[in-house]
Amino acid sequence: MNRNILLKSLVFGLAILLATSALASNKGSLNLHEAVQINGQALPAGNYQLRWDGTGANVELSILQGKKVVTKTSARVVQLDKPSAYDSAVVDNASGSPTISQVRFEGKKYALAFGDKAETSENSGMK
Repeated sequence: MNRNILLKSLVFGLAILLATSALASNKGSLNLHEAVQINGQALPAGNYQLRWDGTGANVELSILQGKKVVTKTSARVVQLDKPSAYDSAVVDNASGSPTISQVRFEGKKYALAFGDKAETSENSGMK
């Protein structure tokens, strides 16, 4: 009898843990009008969903088109001075090919940063 109660409690606790981690995942959208690079990976023009997991400033980013994962990469969560007015990608053309250095999300005071821009941000981490 005690074993059944323990097993039920364990299953209930595991269900709560899984539900909490599912709610903790972050997501956003990205609409690209041209082909770009992101952390050295080619990304054609199109509409994408971004989902990232991780705690603290370093996260693992999945880029999806529909339900298909197009690519995965690492990113750094950086703080912005004020919330972004709209969803946007900061594209750097200095290397000769368009490369995403940041993705910003409407109404959020944080962005995802890639490459050198991730390391040079003054304020990192997500509050």
